[in-house]
Amino acid sequence: MECSDLLDPVIAIAKAASKAVLEVYSEDFDVTEKKDHSPLTRADLQSHDLILKGLEGLSPHYPILSEESSEIPYEDRSKWSTYWLVDPLDGTKEFIKRNGEFTVNIALIHDHQPILGVVLAPVPDLLYYAVKGQGAYRSVGCQTPVRIRVSDLSDGPLRLIGSRSHGSEELDRFLQTVGPYLLESVGSSLKFCRVAEGHADLYPRFGPTSEWDTAAAHAIVLEAGGTVSNLEGGELRYNMKPSLLNPSFLVHAMGDQRWLQLAQSNPQVPL
Repeated sequence: MECSDLLDPVIAIAKAASKAVLEVYSEDFDVTEKKDHSPLTRADLQSHDLILKGLEGLSPHYPILSEESSEIPYEDRSKWSTYWLVDPLDGTKEFIKRNGEFTVNIALIHDHQPILGVVLAPVPDLLYYAVKGQGAYRSVGCQTPVRIRVSDLSDGPLRLIGSRSHGSEELDRFLQTVGPYLLESVGSSLKFCRVAEGHADLYPRFGPTSEWDTAAAHAIVLEAGGTVSNLEGGELRYNMKPSLLNPSFLVHAMGDQRWLQLAQSNPQVPL
């Protein structure tokens, strides 16, 4: 099966998970804590179960790594050349705040790179998707999908996108170096998608993220003509080490190195 043949089934799985998430969203729900003290809701778990069941039914069958089932030894997953990487509910804090800025994320990783990505924001049924070599697309509800591209930088202020729930001193120092800018704060993987569709020029991330937080939207950024680079200039890679934490990174248009140079010039920004 070609990678593109998996796209429609994965979108259908994401939509089923989105429906389950919205059902919880419309009710009163309890919030518990995981081992790392991050919040967990019934929506996270129901979405996880639906996605795993759906992906396990696809052919060919690939291993699955999900935020809610991530304790797979590196000794085992290091042998995977192709696998699914899932965040059943990215932006749980935003879900709890009921501000709509949360997503269901499903990515297919091959040779440490995302080759398919689906990001679905249940509110307001906003879908982004991409397959390697076939472009990136956006649709709302039943609208016809529209191809999206990163934007060329204009002469106006730099349009930055940042995390709504995870600011940092490193980001504050970086902002002091970029000149005039506008900063929009958004939750979840929607930050990547804002860059991919040309609504923002740069998303710098100096705080901790996990690989499932970034993979699906990373695929979309790549197919929209952008890049997700670590602060040494290399593309973000997946399943390369025992830890599933990402390094600091920048999301921006391909080939634009000025932000990388600014980040590297700040000795207090972690590489």
